[in-house]
Amino acid sequence: MFIIAGLGNPDRQYEGTRHNAGFDVIDRLADKYNISVDTKKHRACIGKGIIEGKKVILAKPQTYMNLSGESIISLVDYYKADEENELLVIYDDISLDVGQLRIRTKGSAGGHNGIKNIIAHLGTQVFPRIKVGVGEKPKGYDLADYVLGHFLKEEKERMDEGYDHAVRAAELIVSGQINEAMNEYNRRKKES
Repeated sequence: MFIIAGLGNPDRQYEGTRHNAGFDVIDRLADKYNISVDTKKHRACIGKGIIEGKKVILAKPQTYMNLSGESIISLVDYYKADEENELLVIYDDISLDVGQLRIRTKGSAGGHNGIKNIIAHLGTQVFPRIKVGVGEKPKGYDLADYVLGHFLKEEKERMDEGYDHAVRAAELIVSGQINEAMNEYNRRKKES
């Protein structure tokens, strides 16, 4: 069973915000593969389905971003998933341009509190992740206000493209092709 978890905050007020990029990618995967992500278990909204011939769980932790690890560890333990090979975490990154992806097999939290909490609960930094760029915080902005804010109209098209690329990258990762996903998407913006 492959667990694909997108990070975000529950509640309507956070829909479409920068911090909910992970939720938005899960929604796109759910739509594409006709997976209902409406079962409440493991402090998450989850849905079971098939992607690229593999059984998957799509998960949107409902613990709020900073406690995402509580939900992730529950899922990993329950499904006896190997976090190194059967877990993919998708989340927002302010150090990347809007819509740009960065795929990694491991790494630190890089200041992201949701990832920090997941690392603390799993006891390892070694798990695949897709970072979805939401743009750098403008000078003088409060970080929380920025990531909990909505995208500007001119950013939405780039985010749509980024979400589509994240879906494709997730498909490659589920099918055991993380190196191909990294080769395809980690270099994409440099060319343009």
